[in-house]
Amino acid sequence: MDKDSNIRNYERKLEAMSPFEIKNTLIDLAQKEAKASAATYLNAGRGNPNWIATAPRDAFFLLGMWAMEEARDESYSKPGVAGVPSSDGIGERLRTFLRDNSSRRGAHLLSRSLDYCQETLGIDIDSLAAEWANGIIGAYYPTPPRILENTEKIVGAYMAKEMGNNASGLGKEYDYFATEGGTAAMVYIFESLQANHLLAKGDTIALMTPIFTPYIEIPRLDRYDFNVIEIHADAVDPEGYHTWQYSDSELDKLRDRNVKMVFLVNPSNPPSYRMSDDNMRTLVDIVRNDNPNLMIVTDDVYGTFAKDFRSLMYILPENTLCVYSYSKYFGATGWRLAVVAAAKENVFDRLISGESETEREDLRKRYSSLSLQPDKIKFIDRMVADSRAVALNHTAGLSTPQQIQMSLFSLMCLLDSDNEYKKKMMSMISDRLDALWKGTGFTLVEDPMRVGYYSEIDLMVWGKKIYGEEFCKWLADTYESLDVVIRLARETGVVLLNGSGFDGPEWSVRASLANLDETDYLKIGTSLRKIFDSYHQEFLDSKK
Repeated sequence: MDKDSNIRNYERKLEAMSPFEIKNTLIDLAQKEAKASAATYLNAGRGNPNWIATAPRDAFFLLGMWAMEEARDESYSKPGVAGVPSSDGIGERLRTFLRDNSSRRGAHLLSRSLDYCQETLGIDIDSLAAEWANGIIGAYYPTPPRILENTEKIVGAYMAKEMGNNASGLGKEYDYFATEGGTAAMVYIFESLQANHLLAKGDTIALMTPIFTPYIEIPRLDRYDFNVIEIHADAVDPEGYHTWQYSDSELDKLRDRNVKMVFLVNPSNPPSYRMSDDNMRTLVDIVRNDNPNLMIVTDDVYGTFAKDFRSLMYILPENTLCVYSYSKYFGATGWRLAVVAAAKENVFDRLISGESETEREDLRKRYSSLSLQPDKIKFIDRMVADSRAVALNHTAGLSTPQQIQMSLFSLMCLLDSDNEYKKKMMSMISDRLDALWKGTGFTLVEDPMRVGYYSEIDLMVWGKKIYGEEFCKWLADTYESLDVVIRLARETGVVLLNGSGFDGPEWSVRASLANLDETDYLKIGTSLRKIFDSYHQEFLDSKK
């Protein structure tokens, strides 16, 4: 019992940490098990994809070769030094290069992209080619610092297709800020909300849980110290299975005008379900009738894995900031590519304009170095300045080579009229999900809202179904919930994350379906069931 007590105390201490930090302990345990036995080390703890989109990368490197030839054409007397490409006639020179190199990987996408940008987006071909040439070689600071001019048009069209389910207008009614991945976007948003007096220490915000752990941890830092309430995905179907949707009683918490802001991930992380139409309609009703100044941040990184996805940025545009990262869909976490989207008319700007004279004077001083009329600076442009402590606004922005790659990722999908890439991604994720659940022996209930990039498995739900209430009570009384993922790593070499770290059900585990092969997920499911059954055998032995 002393040993058991020590183990439980250790696990309680671990539970206070982020699941992404606990992961390091689990990896160590799993690797030791794999070395000491015939077990295979399988880490399904992180969502880093094990695929990459090839066509836009081929296009990027071919474009880089062309841009360097353009630069070398600008004669310099010293060897190893080139000029910057000339803009005059550069569009036709790029077309000529692509015709001469039509058999090379990436040429087809670049040629079609030029036509699409010119004919559909109305972009001047010389302007686009110059942006690509200077951007890909990194010749200049990002100008404008928020996002390059043509890149913004391309990204806007991409977002309208992928986040807006082919919304009309090609995204022209939104402003975009290109950031160093979704993580940077989160940091910038929190910073600017507080700097612009939209949120102050002690203000009430809401988190729609389960949710990506940093959204839980950042608001509680001393710097922010917000009063956090949670909107739980507590809905279940008649059989008692989680639907990972929100009951009206939970969403009604947002009707209180003291709740100034709500953060959500849609599709969710870790359950990986998109928000239902009913939940969306309730949110619209809340904003229109009860809390019109509710500020919303929706993180939609997994929206591209869902069929007919429509983000809140298109449903409640004036109230919503959307964070979208390219990292998962294109296998590009190392590229650090994301955007923050804001409607041109929005609640953030409106609330700032209505602040007290004292607060507005404070903001005039903060942004006076940027404009003779600092009151008129948009919130999204204030975010750009805040990202570089205001004083370095002139050198702010995502690096230009990154922005060119972002454009090419976007264009690949815009030109994919049959959504072949999306179908491949959805099919691969679905096959891995099926393999995981087949290994567990549990039943995966059909649900059109499920996206499946992750899977959250609540062991208490299945414990009650398979072994009964008495077993579940014994399990909760005898072990800490973290014991599941620790035992899984120690005894089978498998790493999963604890769902409780995402404010999900205490006895749930999260598996990423992105970073291993289909057969690996069958092994993971089998290993999880093995550990679960071992608890039941121990329960039976305790009754003898």
